[in-house]
Amino acid sequence: MKHIWLYTNKTDLETERRQCEEEGRDLSSAEEDFERVLSLDLEDLANQPTAQALLDKTVTLPLKRDFRFEEPSDLEGIRAARPDRPQLPSLALTDAELEDKVYGAWTGRCVGCLLGKPVEGWRRPRMWGYLKDLNRWPLADYFRYDVATPEVREKYDLEKAKRWARFADLVDAMPEDDDTNYTTTGLAILKRYGPDFTPTDVANFWLNDIPILHTCTAERIAYRNFCLLIPPPASGSFRNPYREWIGAQIRADFWGYANPGNPERAAEFAWRDACISHVKNGIYGEMWVAAMIAAAFVTDDIPTIIRAGLGQIPANCRLSDAIESVLEWHEVEVDYDTAVYRLHEIWNEERAHDWCHTISNAMIVAIGLLWGEGDYARTICRAVQPCFDTDCNGATTGSILGILHGRKALPAPWVDKINDTLHTGVAGYNTVQLADITRDSLEIIGKVNG
Repeated sequence: MKHIWLYTNKTDLETERRQCEEEGRDLSSAEEDFERVLSLDLEDLANQPTAQALLDKTVTLPLKRDFRFEEPSDLEGIRAARPDRPQLPSLALTDAELEDKVYGAWTGRCVGCLLGKPVEGWRRPRMWGYLKDLNRWPLADYFRYDVATPEVREKYDLEKAKRWARFADLVDAMPEDDDTNYTTTGLAILKRYGPDFTPTDVANFWLNDIPILHTCTAERIAYRNFCLLIPPPASGSFRNPYREWIGAQIRADFWGYANPGNPERAAEFAWRDACISHVKNGIYGEMWVAAMIAAAFVTDDIPTIIRAGLGQIPANCRLSDAIESVLEWHEVEVDYDTAVYRLHEIWNEERAHDWCHTISNAMIVAIGLLWGEGDYARTICRAVQPCFDTDCNGATTGSILGILHGRKALPAPWVDKINDTLHTGVAGYNTVQLADITRDSLEIIGKVNG
């Protein structure tokens, strides 16, 4: 049996070389190996051991002497490397207020995800051209098929896109998406295993409840490692070129929902989840988002929320360095368009590694939050408009702003589109009302914090 996602291919190796460069490894002794192996026909299974041997070699390469970052992957090491953390108010919500915020989180996440879902994979010329040709620039509403003229449909290949993209006018609920599947998975893991769940519990949940071909990149390779009896956390690093991609970051949200006002415990839950498939900044992204979400239950100050997230990851890591840059741009009053331009100068959207990396998309999340100025619609739009992983970034910012505003205050033109309905691929939650999944969430919150 051959399946492109189940064996080592050239994309894996090209990504591995880029990943090694970014994490500071000295590639001088491996460059000839890369050229030799990339010249092979990797669809010939006889060449697979050679490709796999190269992946085994790269993770043993030393770091360059001038690499300035400290990036542990173990929880104890991460905690020892954290900066000072902002003081947050204690949680002081009534039951009704907490319910409204959790309901807002689920709804805000779904709406933000739906905003970005039709244009996932679109680069700037296509997305920005589509919006400008329809006089819908800057982004301020859902992407729709029905507003496009025949000329625009042809120019931007919308007929083909319509077969898989979920334009807002073609849906009446939140369609299944990995960003919401993983949020629901977090709820299901806590329901099954309780707050003392382990990384092995997460791996077992995947094996029992998520088909392997429903996973991608780092998750798919971790799953393959589980099947090879490689347990967490080794499953996150073994032959895994995608170990710092965005997959863990999009799994963060429910750990924050379950720990309102407690960023440290939210980040710990996120670590237990992330370490099965990621290392270093791939783990930090999930911890950062989970901690921000937990903080959003007790403060509405966006910079404080962002710093509460940074307080749970190493001070001297690439992710912290990147988010500090975004905070500095905002502090010196760089305008939104300039911030997006700077992001694109750093990260090349045409390169899959850059497009799907944790840090590039985390920077967009921070840009959306800061330049969204506390407005729900402006925030999700400013997280989607820069391109990159649009549905992920719309979902993450939508989750946080949904907490800040609460379900009752979210704008009706946005939330009415999904009719309070979510479709998922998680057993027991195939089609659910958001009001019902909110009640399930509150039960979990009570058990975690009881």
